[in-house]
Amino acid sequence: MNTQNVYILEDRGILYINGADAKEFLQNLISNDINKVDETNSCFASLLTPQGKFLFAFIIVKHKSGYFIDCEKSQTEALFKQLSIYKLSSKVEIMNLSNEFVVAAFNREKFLSFENTKDISGNTIKYREDPILLDPRNKELGARLVINLEKLYLSLKKLELKDTNIDEYYRLSYNLGIPQKGMNKLQNKLFGIECNFEELNGIDFKKGCYVGQENTARIKLKNKLSKRLLPILVIKGKLDEGASINNSGVEIGKVLIDNNYPFALVKYLDDNFSEENEYKSENAILKIKIPNWIK
Repeated sequence: MNTQNVYILEDRGILYINGADAKEFLQNLISNDINKVDETNSCFASLLTPQGKFLFAFIIVKHKSGYFIDCEKSQTEALFKQLSIYKLSSKVEIMNLSNEFVVAAFNREKFLSFENTKDISGNTIKYREDPILLDPRNKELGARLVINLEKLYLSLKKLELKDTNIDEYYRLSYNLGIPQKGMNKLQNKLFGIECNFEELNGIDFKKGCYVGQENTARIKLKNKLSKRLLPILVIKGKLDEGASINNSGVEIGKVLIDNNYPFALVKYLDDNFSEENEYKSENAILKIKIPNWIK
């Protein structure tokens, strides 16, 4: 990322959760500890099925008396409905503010040039009442500004940031091994912990119960994590969603996300898997990399 570049992530959606029970409501649902979230810190978290399978991933940011939920825009309505199901009699208001607020991402060094910032994932400051945070998943993803669309361009001008093609940002995320596009294709197909959410600071094993906690903890404590979501490098051909990935006839994984930033669920501990190998899928030859933040 160039220090002057900013990526307006129009494909991100924003929910806002407010009300007397908002904190307790989120704490009982999400994979991370909501107590970590305040004016100076934001967190990454997920919502899982009762069996611990992946449903949604998002960033939680404190804003005024409630919380921003920064998620993939294509999943906003489904996440809104899922949260509403759990609402019951809780004193909670859930609003979809995706048409009013936008997320802009920019360079980590730019973030650290601001006063009172810390080089810590999730570190959050206010800029003219709007939260700016160092990405809680991985600092190399840079910072995020959550801001009302009407204020966006004036703020970017004051911050001396120049609008840049968002493909550059998502290519960085993909090269880091962090999926952000097409996450709906993962729903119910793998456990949250297999999405590397522990390494991406998205699971707290010390907090109390939450939806999907039992199986998540069992996989962790019994050392049964044998598969991970890993980026695919296509050497030749075209990927097909759901296609098997094979090494000499032995299946070592399956393509789950087949867009421009593809990922597969891979048996990374299998004797037939090595980062050096080339693998075959139905219509493609490919390689698979393990991000350095996992090793």
